[in-house]
Amino acid sequence: MLATAPALALAHPGEHLQAAAPMAAPPEAARAVDAFHAALRRGDTAAALAQLADDVLIFEAGGAERSKAEYAAAHLAGDAAFAQAVPGTLLRRTGGFTGGLAWVASEGRTQGRYKDRDVDRITTETMLLRRDGATWRIVHVHWSSRAAAAAH
Repeated sequence: MLATAPALALAHPGEHLQAAAPMAAPPEAARAVDAFHAALRRGDTAAALAQLADDVLIFEAGGAERSKAEYAAAHLAGDAAFAQAVPGTLLRRTGGFTGGLAWVASEGRTQGRYKDRDVDRITTETMLLRRDGATWRIVHVHWSSRAAAAAH
């Protein structure tokens, strides 16, 4: 619920719940998301991994990777190769935070050519980050995309 809805103020029985005023994600959390993507675009997988918590949970295309080590062994190299080959454009971003947790939700479009195939995808991404001292680490990623032709 944290990543998809604003925090609700606690109420006593019989009182109405009121949505708290929305707050933007801390700039440092958004910078961690941007640093992750910039590292992938450079092919710097070590720098990309540095933005992830050891216990990161990544959802993509119906699959899951349940740690930084699992992601590094499975899809990191492919994600870096794709990011280097196919430029992405950030179209919209929102976010919020409560205490030591922040979320950043991004919408974009990737267009280019990868492995001799044209790519034109509308993308969505939600990242949940946890503050570790002064540093924000990505603890959850959910990626989704569809063909741009299917966009409304």
